[in-house]
Amino acid sequence: MASEWNSDAWQAGAFDGGTDVCEHFQLDLSCLVDGEIDEPAAARALVHLEECISCRAFFDDARRCVRLHRDVADPTRLLAHISSLTGSALYAQASSFELVHKLATIFYQLGKAYVLAGTRPDWLRTHVFEPAVEVAPIQLEGQRFVDGVLSDGSADSVSDIDWTHARSMLNGRLKEIVSPLEKGRRLLDEAVAADPSHEEARLYLAYLHAQEGKKLQAAREFAEVFESAMAEANRGHAAVQLGQLYVGEGDHRRALAYFRWVSMAGLEARDERFFFVLFNIGVMYAQLRDQRRSVDYFRQLLDRHPQRREAVLQLFTAAKGLHQAIDEQPGFGARLVAACPELFDTDRAA
Repeated sequence: MASEWNSDAWQAGAFDGGTDVCEHFQLDLSCLVDGEIDEPAAARALVHLEECISCRAFFDDARRCVRLHRDVADPTRLLAHISSLTGSALYAQASSFELVHKLATIFYQLGKAYVLAGTRPDWLRTHVFEPAVEVAPIQLEGQRFVDGVLSDGSADSVSDIDWTHARSMLNGRLKEIVSPLEKGRRLLDEAVAADPSHEEARLYLAYLHAQEGKKLQAAREFAEVFESAMAEANRGHAAVQLGQLYVGEGDHRRALAYFRWVSMAGLEARDERFFFVLFNIGVMYAQLRDQRRSVDYFRQLLDRHPQRREAVLQLFTAAKGLHQAIDEQPGFGARLVAACPELFDTDRAA
């Protein structure tokens, strides 16, 4: 006898082409799906399935639905079924992903090193969370890695990557390029070409575009990372860079929105390295002539990150736009001195 679940599905018209199923075979086909049919009826049904396309389509759909229903009801059965069908494919995909990500990371590390070598030294001190790698050791590691992939046949599992080209990039192809930034660009392009989801490489490419004055392109790329990044820290980096771009355009309100996102998301509290975001927020409120909020954020910064006080003093000393905003607003300087005297400790700032 057909199960209640199958009968309900049939009555609801859940199967494509159900209206074309021969009416006198409906019960036999349903029982055949469930394995609850006597031999003579089963024989008749099987013969009919050979001749009737509509009934055969109905039978195949019903059988798939029953299997799905049983698998969902029994997670162990479902996992076993998936493993039997895709286990080897999943393993191959995982292995391929690891090879691609490793190659992309090598290109990224080398690209980042060259980009930072061509960037302002003060930016290195205040904005880079992790120091750049030494080029020679990573380049040698990359050469050995690619040679290993080529020699053991692993390259065959990742047909989208031109491993011979990758080896040439790591074996001195960039030596003729003088500019560190151009070398960085080529390597970062290779990283993203190998792994378009490599968030750090995309961030540094966007940063490079910003340094070259391609502000709209940089903003678009930072925004894409901000919207899609899986790593929360990378979303934070993208938000900070978007904020900096808006500061450069004089749009302090939009810059403030991105800086505040980093704080409200809890990144500044969880990751000490994002301490400077509170300083940026204080500066933005100063530019917007909101003295109370500006002073509050500078006070929060000093209270929540006392171990960063030297860095805060350096930021405060170098912030010419902030000093101008303070001088232009009556009473602002006195209010800030009263609430945050540490910011004016010139001996320690020196």
